[in-house]
Amino acid sequence: MIVELGHFALTLALAVALVQTVVPLIGAHYRWRGWMAVAEPAATAQLLLIGFAFAALTWAFVVSDFSLRLVVQNSHTLKPMLYKVSGVWGNHEGSLLLWVLILALFGACAAWFGGNLPATLKARVLAVQGSIGVAFLLFMLLTSNPFLRLEIPPMDGRDLNPLLQDPGLAFHPPFLYLGYVGLSMAFSFAVAALIEGRVDAAWGRWVRPWTLAAWVFLTIGIALGSWWAYYELGWGGFWFWDPVENASFMPWLIAAALLHSAIVVEKREALKAWTILLAIMAFGFSLIGTFIVRSGIITSVHAFANDPERGVFVLMIFALFTGGALMLFAARAGALEAKGIFATVSRESALVLNNVLLTVSCFVVFVGTIWPLLAELLWARKLSVGPPFFDMAFTPFAIALALLLPFGSMLPWKRGDAARTFRPLRGLAVLAAAAGVLVWAMQTGRSALGPVGLALGLWVILGAGSDLWLRTGREGLGSRLRRLARLPRADWGKAVAHAGLGLTIFAIAGHLAWQTEDIRVARVGDSFDVGGYTVTLQDVRRVEGPNYISTMADMRVQRGRQDFVLNPEKRIYPVAGMPTTEAGIDYGFWRDVYLVLGDPQEGGGFAVRSYIKPFASWLWAGCIIMALGGVVSLSDRRYRIAAGARRAHRAMAPAE
Repeated sequence: MIVELGHFALTLALAVALVQTVVPLIGAHYRWRGWMAVAEPAATAQLLLIGFAFAALTWAFVVSDFSLRLVVQNSHTLKPMLYKVSGVWGNHEGSLLLWVLILALFGACAAWFGGNLPATLKARVLAVQGSIGVAFLLFMLLTSNPFLRLEIPPMDGRDLNPLLQDPGLAFHPPFLYLGYVGLSMAFSFAVAALIEGRVDAAWGRWVRPWTLAAWVFLTIGIALGSWWAYYELGWGGFWFWDPVENASFMPWLIAAALLHSAIVVEKREALKAWTILLAIMAFGFSLIGTFIVRSGIITSVHAFANDPERGVFVLMIFALFTGGALMLFAARAGALEAKGIFATVSRESALVLNNVLLTVSCFVVFVGTIWPLLAELLWARKLSVGPPFFDMAFTPFAIALALLLPFGSMLPWKRGDAARTFRPLRGLAVLAAAAGVLVWAMQTGRSALGPVGLALGLWVILGAGSDLWLRTGREGLGSRLRRLARLPRADWGKAVAHAGLGLTIFAIAGHLAWQTEDIRVARVGDSFDVGGYTVTLQDVRRVEGPNYISTMADMRVQRGRQDFVLNPEKRIYPVAGMPTTEAGIDYGFWRDVYLVLGDPQEGGGFAVRSYIKPFASWLWAGCIIMALGGVVSLSDRRYRIAAGARRAHRAMAPAE
């Protein structure tokens, strides 16, 4: 009965979403206050209905209701409770339900916390958000219904994909969807502004917190997915330029560009058309990611579905919203005339260059991701675009962005002096370059990747700190420290996020440049050296888990006073009939010791892969610091929806 109520709630949510789309739009057009007011309760009702449906599906997984087809395909009675719950979104239908739940959550938040938005703009934003809900609820109910029953329920389920039975994957999709779907709010604000024919500084301030929140969630989601790939897949890496990884990275890049572009709209009322276009593109790339994951055009451990019918439906949604928004953008281009003018050397110009680097790098990733598909479709040729292409094509833009960041963030608005701005950065540039040269001299016979990464990362981190310090004036140390503590949280958030990016740049470069790898066949009792450590394969034994059987190794690692045992595994999940690799990892501040047990060999022994991975933990720390910077900025009251909007509210108040 609960399952049927969940299905009914979804159908009712579709009807509510239709009302939320149509009635407020008509009300905003004719300035009928009562019709516009329908948007708020409709957004709340839609959230409650979809939330109930999601709770009903979760209940079916928790109690192992095998009369539900989705539970049979993705659960099992022996599965731990955490993975029963995460199994709700560990599949196409359930993840789509989570998608629309988060979409409704963002719409409801706009209704609850958008009290100081102009009535017409708020009504149109919620209407556009409701229209996205209509499209995806139709998609789910017509092609991906999670509440389908089986006529004859089996005694047990087929189990969840073993690769997804991991704590990292339990939290990775929700954070990623919060980022993907969060960009729908920027899209809704952009389309609503185009309908109104007005984009001003107040709009720039309203759209920024939603974009920043989505960017923070995307950062956390991408980091969790990367960490999961690092320790779960046993490949020894953290990023593989997989099409689905790229699908999340592209909207992250565009969202970063949108954040910086919206600053120019807010401060100088310039780059209006470009910012609107970025808002459309950001959500467009989120839809492209949804298509890649759910269409079956790629084979990946991240993919949810392989049904072309679903892929066509997502393409129709993409064409409707992105194409429709671009047509509206073209029709309203005349209303997006920029007011602020600026010199070639200015913060505005630096932000324009920042946007160019981010969007072109996104385009490079997009071309590398989609080109094999186009080659097969148009010329029936199978091509492979792998990490070498992405590394060579993307890295120059990342380097240019890192070089620009400290200098551009310190330039004054409207007109600046390059020599004067660079003067306080000269010592930092020399220090960063000297650190790179020192590391280059210390390492022998290695590439320049590590030293260059160290110099760039240090340059970005020191530049972020210098930017903060120079905002405190030129008085005594005590006075400057007090001013530093009183700086706006947005300034602190920007510095923290930039420092996190610098740390991530260094960690990636150092990790790739200085890791040590050893691949061999080892028998029980064998010892071998790797990166200054002595590794001994002491034993290989069979272990039974709650829903898997494991071949587990005891591998002793020694170096000086360090002496510990790691337990890499090869697991087999009997229900799913699928093997997985569990790496044995000793996490350290400076390095990780990473051991992988392979298959048994014909002549005896086991294939063993050993890695010493420097600065691996610094990579995750850099991502966390970037996200923390975004959270600190969000806590600045000026960047919340209500802040600074009262004057605009009075100016744009609708007629009775």
